[in-house]
Parts: sequence; structure tokens; C-alpha cells
Amino acid sequence: MVKLISSVLLCFAFFFIQAQAPGELMKSGDLKFKKGDFNGAVLDYNKAILNNPKDEKAYNNRGIAKVNLDDFKGAKADFDKAVEINPQDEKAYCNRGNVEINLGDFAAAVTDFNKAIELNPKDETAYCNRGIAKISQSDFKGAVVDFKSATDINPSYEKAYCNSGIAKVNLGNYNDAIIDFNKAIELNPKYETAYNNRGNAKTKLGDYSGAILDFNKAIELNPKYEDAYSNRGIAKVNLNDYKGAISDYNKAIELEPDDEDVYSNRGNAKTKLNDFNGAIADYTKAIEINPNYRDAYYNRGNAKMATGDKEGACLDWNKAVKLGYSKANEFIKKYCN
Repeated sequence: MVKLISSVLLCFAFFFIQAQAPGELMKSGDLKFKKGDFNGAVLDYNKAILNNPKDEKAYNNRGIAKVNLDDFKGAKADFDKAVEINPQDEKAYCNRGNVEINLGDFAAAVTDFNKAIELNPKDETAYCNRGIAKISQSDFKGAVVDFKSATDINPSYEKAYCNSGIAKVNLGNYNDAIIDFNKAIELNPKYETAYNNRGNAKTKLGDYSGAILDFNKAIELNPKYEDAYSNRGIAKVNLNDYKGAISDYNKAIELEPDDEDVYSNRGNAKTKLNDFNGAIADYTKAIEINPNYRDAYYNRGNAKMATGDKEGACLDWNKAVKLGYSKANEFIKKYCN
């Protein structure tokens, strides 16, 4: 089995820095933040909070600086404090929801976006990010509704169109998804994520040549776009261009050496070229990264059988069955009993 990679782009391209009343420490922190000196900004916000422990804006801005330092837990603690001080602070709920997405607490994120929307029903970003959280909960229908609300408020909201397309792909509504990706690209012709995801939708529809054109464009816009190389490899496999697919998988692995799906997909392409030993090496690497990768055990078993390693094949097929891949039972009954 091959896995297309959909690139969900969070709608919060930025968090909400809150405007400050005059204050030298806050001004200094905000200036350092704008210059990208997030550690320096945190130090200034620390001092501002010492001077005024009830300033929710200082907590909010320090939380955003911590987000930029990948300190999501620390950021959440700051947003918690901002909400505690001012329960009507819509932006703090939005920011906390964004952090909760990064922390994988999608239910909490939805709750925070609900509150933000209650406080400001015209906040398109809150709708869009709630849709992201719902995608992560596999509530694709709910996500589509939220992205529609976001684009109703802001018809030029390219990220909402792109994410709506991703939700529709997950619902199997590929043609409708392409319409959304088209709109996102119309609004931003340099939107590589939209090209990649439109390519995925075209792959699902069997339009492999059209998909490759989209992946080509995504890579032209971002030559380090690992997902696009991997997805283009999948489209090439479907056109029987196995060598071209392997070239794309090689590039994807160069960019992201720990992606087990790409190793598995490259193993599949090598199997098609009868390079069974090469395929076995790739499936083995995929299993090393993810020891519960049942597809890789199954496919490695097939490759081992092709090399005459019946014992090794049976071991892999049995492992695949233990991991829930019942199809392997057919080969176990035929070759292993």
C-alpha cells in the first residue's frame, strides 16, 4: 500500500501579538520579537510581568515568543494565565488553541476555538484553525463546514480553501477538492502546498500525468519539498515509470531520512524492477523506523520469497498477520504450512 502525503497548512501563519500601552519593557520585548530575537523578547516580557503580574498582554506576547522557540508547553502556560486574568480575551483563546494543536490535544483546541468564535463570530482564523483541529480528529465534514465559514467571512482566505480541499480528499470528494485547490492557487499562484494537494486529488482520480504537473510545480516553487517528491514518485509508479519513481524517492529520503512510507514505496518500485534485495533493504529500513509497519513486513515477505528465502518470508508474513494484515494468511497457508 502506498500513502499519499497531504500537506495540511495551519491557518495561523502568525499568532496574535497584542498591542501594548506605553511601557519600555514591553516596547523592548516587542521590538526584539519583530527582529526575531525571541529569547531576548522572553527576557523582557519576564521583567514586564514582574512589574505587572496582571498584564494578560505580556503573558500573551511571551507565549507567542515561546512558540517561536518551540516551547509549546511554556507557551500554553502563558496563554492559560492570560485567559485566567481576562476570560474575554478572544486572541488568547485562539493562541492557546493553536498551541494545543501543536501539542496534539485537538479536543482542547476545538474547545478554545469555540470560545474564541463565541467572543468574536467574525474571526475567520478561529474557524479555519478549528477546522484544522477537526481534520486531526477525522471530523472531515465538520472541518469542511468550518472552512466554509472562514471563506464566507474572508473570500480571499487561501489557506482555508486549501485545507477545505484536504478535508474533501479525506471524504473522497476529489473533484470538489480540486475546485478548492484551484481557488487557493488562483488567490496565490505560488502556493506550493495547494499544488501538492491538488496533485494528490488528481492521483486519486487516476489523472497521474496531471498530478505530476502539479508536483512539478510544487517542487519548482520549493525544491526542498519532500512530500511533493514522494507523491510524484507514487504517480510515476502508476505510470510504470519505476526508475523515475525511485529517483524521486531518493530525493525525498535525502530531504527526510526518517520517513518510513518513502522507504516502503521505494521498496515497492524496486520490486517492480525485480531488485528484490534492494527492496528488502528498503522494507527493513521502514521497519527499523516503525517496528509495527505491517505493510512493510508483508512486502518484505514477498520479496524474500522471490529470492528463495522461504523461511524469512514466512516469518515476515506471520508478523504481518500479528499486526492485523490478514491478507498475509493466504501466503502462509500456501507456503508455510
